[in-house]
Amino acid sequence: MPVLTDPAEVRKDLALATLSAITHVRHRDIGAILKAVATVLRDTPHPIADPIVELIAQGLGKHPAAELWRNLVAVDLSFYKSYISEEIRNEGRAEGEARRAAEDVLEVLDVRGIDVPEAVRERIVSCDDPETLRRWHRRAVIAPSA
Repeated sequence: MPVLTDPAEVRKDLALATLSAITHVRHRDIGAILKAVATVLRDTPHPIADPIVELIAQGLGKHPAAELWRNLVAVDLSFYKSYISEEIRNEGRAEGEARRAAEDVLEVLDVRGIDVPEAVRERIVSCDDPETLRRWHRRAVIAPSA
């Protein structure tokens, strides 16, 4: 299986490029392979590009290259609408909401003049559960300490 890192070569045969990306998931040039495919998919009609993006995502499995592909799909192919791209965007939104909620908890404590030990601060900012953060926010309004 060839290692296709040149967009011109990828453009000639997207099916082969898709298989190249999946087959070479552990190859030292996997980043270049995936970047070349993403570059070509930007100009590829959606009915062709959509299944390729999904197939590569599935084929990469849980290898580190899968995260690279997810990032390329989210950034380079931001126009792309599919299960994986929507999942990535939703994860980003959820992380942003959790980060804002954690900042709100800390802001309430700060405005109230309550000292927040580093361990507590870390617990708050690392929390990604919206319900827990809402509960902490309500408690921060009346809590005597962090």
